[in-house]
Amino acid sequence: MRFKGENKMDYDVIIVGTGAAGLYCALHLPSSVRVAMLTKSDTQSSDSYLAQGGICVLRGEKDYEIFTEDTLKAGHYENDRQAVDLMIRSSGTVLQELMRRGVRFQKEPDSSLAYTKEGAHSCSRIMYHKDITGREIVQTLLRAVRALTNIEIMENVTMLDIIETDNTCSGLVVSDKNKRISAIRAPVVVLCCGGLGGLYTHSTNHSHITGDAFAIALRHGIELENMNYIQMHPTALYTREKGRRFLISESVRGVGGLLYDKNMQRFTDELLPRDRLSQIILRQMETDGTDFVWEDMRPIGRDTILSHFPNIYEYCLTIGIDVLKEPIPVVPAQHYIMGGIKVNLSSQTSMTGLYACGETSCNGVHGRNRLASNSLLESLVFAQRAAQDITFGKDSGERPYIPAPDFSRYEDQDRLFNEYRKSILNSIERMK
Repeated sequence: MRFKGENKMDYDVIIVGTGAAGLYCALHLPSSVRVAMLTKSDTQSSDSYLAQGGICVLRGEKDYEIFTEDTLKAGHYENDRQAVDLMIRSSGTVLQELMRRGVRFQKEPDSSLAYTKEGAHSCSRIMYHKDITGREIVQTLLRAVRALTNIEIMENVTMLDIIETDNTCSGLVVSDKNKRISAIRAPVVVLCCGGLGGLYTHSTNHSHITGDAFAIALRHGIELENMNYIQMHPTALYTREKGRRFLISESVRGVGGLLYDKNMQRFTDELLPRDRLSQIILRQMETDGTDFVWEDMRPIGRDTILSHFPNIYEYCLTIGIDVLKEPIPVVPAQHYIMGGIKVNLSSQTSMTGLYACGETSCNGVHGRNRLASNSLLESLVFAQRAAQDITFGKDSGERPYIPAPDFSRYEDQDRLFNEYRKSILNSIERMK
């Protein structure tokens, strides 16, 4: 990018978010590119970090049609088939890179890679690290990013708005933890700031992830798509406490965990797609007059529980539940949005200089309902696509330097974010 005037841009690229998509995008930019990475909280408070189950990978050419059909069927055939093909065909390369960078995927006793199965999958094609796959991937990518001198990470920095003129993005208005407002300029901004779970009472997301990017997109006329496609996870740990709900991984049911009604009787097929299973659980709760159903890990066996699900086992112990001896109370909770900022296969939005990746974006991979463990894969594949387009895409020509906007409009930040929440919820309602 070239800019008129004597003032220089602060950075070449700004990435909002330090989850899997943001980190992977940063790692695939040239070392000559000056990158700022912003996160609203600390670097590990991303929903990618919370992912338990794993990441899908194509198990050879015979699996291609089956993997594709599983993804399309879960998405009610509303998926963009070209995006699905790109994600599946890219999976092997992405997983090989993760292993080269040091991600410790589970191995069988003979040292071959281990694979697990989750709901709506026709076979075992999910690579994993215990029940903390997201943490393992994010921590590995974060170490790699921190080792690069061209990338600066800024924690506790909140995006308030984008700076734009004539549908061209040139930076951000941000505030720090003391609510001091400033502008950061760059010819390219990549939004990788998650979904909107913080707007819901029951959600597996971090509470600070409140869909800010969607509200900013609405303000600037950036295209959104399928905002009403909200996925519930069938099995979040039930609690009366406020805040994020602890997730009981889909993999638990994939390897034999069972669901019971109030009378400790099975009432469904545990491996149904997430949307259908959530609906069935909610109906069962209504029939039983209860606030939850039971999930039983005991059929899995002690050894598998302790080796595959140590995080779930230990967390449940802290709240007085021994999963080796008793079932867990679970309830559906908001988990993921399949819609978001509309992007093409290079993760470009409808605004020049603005990209979106991960849960923030909607590239059509997931359709109406996401297939389990496709989210990490989709995030990485299309984050790399964004980085490639930023690096090798055509120069848009000379653009004028854009000064910072009037900061006074952002001083009442509590009011601003209340407006954001209302605009997002209204957008969801309009799309229903």
